Amino acid sequence: MCAVRLSIRRNRRGRSLPAWLLLPALPLLLGSVCAAASPTDEINVQATAQDAAVEITTRAVVHAPAELIWQTLTDYDHLANFVPGIDSSRVVSRQGDRLVVEQRGVARWWFFSYPIHVEIAATERPYRSIDVRLLQGNLRRLEGEYRIEPQPDGSTELTWHGVIEPDTPLPGFVRTALLRRSISEQFAGMVREIERRADRASSASSASS
Repeated sequence: MCAVRLSIRRNRRGRSLPAWLLLPALPLLLGSVCAAASPTDEINVQATAQDAAVEITTRAVVHAPAELIWQTLTDYDHLANFVPGIDSSRVVSRQGDRLVVEQRGVARWWFFSYPIHVEIAATERPYRSIDVRLLQGNLRRLEGEYRIEPQPDGSTELTWHGVIEPDTPLPGFVRTALLRRSISEQFAGMVREIERRADRASSASSASS
């Protein structure tokens, strides 16, 4: 999971726009953010402010085996192909079940843009979970986990839970709404790719039988 830096676009003099300039438009803008925060009915998103950080949990039940979900989550070098907001993602180093991933991109919201450049450490527990933490980049804090939990009916519950603290001062309710939207869109992109791969595997199996 990639995280974003929330930096306000600079004006012509090179100065950051003060946060209070956002306030007159906030009711309209936040309404748009909340409407887009849950991309599908099957995805549950919860975001809670924790001082300067935001705790986010996203959850979805997908009809795909844990092995396929794992292959999608760990396709680090191709995340830019299906996760919104990621322009590039590459494995910098790997040692056993521990690796370092660098990601770049941008998150956009109305007429603001938010550059992404983070390097994260990931610890893999095959077919169960991936723990991530920030090594360097434009965040003060990032720690989280993807969790894969097979269900009795044959489906699989996929969960992302993490805490993110941006390095740009913004009013708390703005920070929470922005991060909620960004993470939920990225999670939804991951779920869509899992479902696409599952459908392709099912079609291939039917064709060969």
